[in-house]
Amino acid sequence: MLVVMDPIGLAPVFIGLAGNRPAFERRAMAFKASVVAGVIILAFGLFGRALLTRLGISLDSFRVAGGILLFLIALDMVFARSSGSKETPDEEKEAQQREDISVFPLAIPLIAGPGTLASIMILASDAHGSPVLLTAVFLVTAAVLLLCYLALRLSGQIARIIGLTGVHVVTRVLGVLLGALAVQYVADGIRGFFIQGT
Repeated sequence: MLVVMDPIGLAPVFIGLAGNRPAFERRAMAFKASVVAGVIILAFGLFGRALLTRLGISLDSFRVAGGILLFLIALDMVFARSSGSKETPDEEKEAQQREDISVFPLAIPLIAGPGTLASIMILASDAHGSPVLLTAVFLVTAAVLLLCYLALRLSGQIARIIGLTGVHVVTRVLGVLLGALAVQYVADGIRGFFIQGT
């Protein structure tokens, strides 16, 4: 969840979108965005598997699709490109002029993006209904969400301390880790297909 949600990478984006707003307004937006993203992630973690079943999609298919999607996001992170899964240039321009940016694009898709939602559904499903494992997944996700909130709150200080180069270095390292995680998701999904076929 840490590499998918990328708290450090949120800081410069938040500065670009809300850097000219008063500090109290930035704090309120950071809190609202974190809460909205948390509700969405929780909903996908709890009810995502039922949704897949309803749509007739196997978990292994979702693992492969989610892995491919995460790998594309990882490539964007490694090469410091603007990710198509985040927002288009037109959406980013509109966000800078919008009054409240906490729900879109902060909560969705910057924090609770497709990669995050795919990951929480896969991790929750891997818990196999165990309350202990499921609780652990949600606690870890809540901790990462807290880091995202802190990154938004302290975005100005983070950008000053590590600079743009530092943000790019951290994002690229996380991108490599995310790429490896994506390959593992795809491998697990393909292995599941073979197990079902035998």
